[in-house]
Amino acid sequence: MKRASKNTYWKTTLLQELNKNMNIDFANLGLAYKEHKQAIDKAMSEVVNTSSFIMGPAVTELENKLSHFVGAKHSISCSSGTDALLLAMMAMDIQPGDEIITTPFTFIATAETIAFLKAKPVFVDIEETTYNIDPLKIEAAITDKTKAIIPVSLYGQPADMEEINSIANKHNITVIEDAAQSFGATYKGNKSCNLSDMACTSFFPAKPLGCFGDGGAVFTKDDYLAEKIKSLRLHGQSKRYHHQYVGIGGRLDTLQAAVLNAKLDHYDKDVKRRQEVAQTYSKYLNDHISIPVIKKDRTSVWAQYSIRVEQREVVQQKLKAKGIPTAVHYPMPLHLQECFAYLAGKKGDFPIAEKVSEEIMSLPMNPYLTEEEIEYITTNLIKTL
Repeated sequence: MKRASKNTYWKTTLLQELNKNMNIDFANLGLAYKEHKQAIDKAMSEVVNTSSFIMGPAVTELENKLSHFVGAKHSISCSSGTDALLLAMMAMDIQPGDEIITTPFTFIATAETIAFLKAKPVFVDIEETTYNIDPLKIEAAITDKTKAIIPVSLYGQPADMEEINSIANKHNITVIEDAAQSFGATYKGNKSCNLSDMACTSFFPAKPLGCFGDGGAVFTKDDYLAEKIKSLRLHGQSKRYHHQYVGIGGRLDTLQAAVLNAKLDHYDKDVKRRQEVAQTYSKYLNDHISIPVIKKDRTSVWAQYSIRVEQREVVQQKLKAKGIPTAVHYPMPLHLQECFAYLAGKKGDFPIAEKVSEEIMSLPMNPYLTEEEIEYITTNLIKTL
């Protein structure tokens, strides 16, 4: 029997390797813990050993570090990004019937918190390149009932805050940046969370800076709002068992603050690695698909690397078969959600948000993706197009 040549053997071996499925981790939260395990374990042990579970010293430490990191005068930690939005609007004394302008292409919490206070979400369509709210369409949505604008800095890239702030100043309304995905991003040299009257972020585990449960923060330069938010998160207390406002139980657990303190010390490095992962994705995909657009005067922390594809479900299934997870952020714009049916929104109201929601797909994104993994993901993606 004739033996195969060495060249044939190595070609066969290489082909087998290329066809072998990898098992890609979408967010790689386990590796994030392992990298900072010693610091995290030490910080959590200190909380447990001192039993300082509620509003312990780690909470104050975190708030100081957050203020320093983004350049904000006040940082008030709280129980989630959703509660951060709620607290910001409660501090403004938002009332039933008030109107707040926001985007229909975002996570439900942005508009849900508006509706929870019996105010009215007023949606404005998005830009097709960045997927952030289109500032050119905001002014037409302002009425005498408009009290605030909540732009979302989607996928980690700040919205057009200068234009939005200018519109708000002209009409004497408040801007609250929903920075749940953009903590650490920059806009014209300033950090997200320090670009408007107030800002809110989330420390949900899968966020660029995530804790081990739920967590969030509100940022402001306004002394009065800061003190009111601190009270509102403690059931409106002015002092123990004396309640100046009707508030909520919105404190950040000290254990979560301890985790965030440990991780924040390394966050700049994590952001840089996320940016490198995104650049590598774009290098492989640039000639095959429209890659994400980051405007020249800002940076992204790449909460997601999201592209647009036709026949999304087919593409997702093919990638899943190769061990590549994907996600959809978000499959249905908010004006078409059942819970907002009372607003009488209909298909066609916000055509760009609707089109993007049908095509958007997020690829695995975390600081630990290797070039080999990214090449594997993109090679298999390109085959599906």
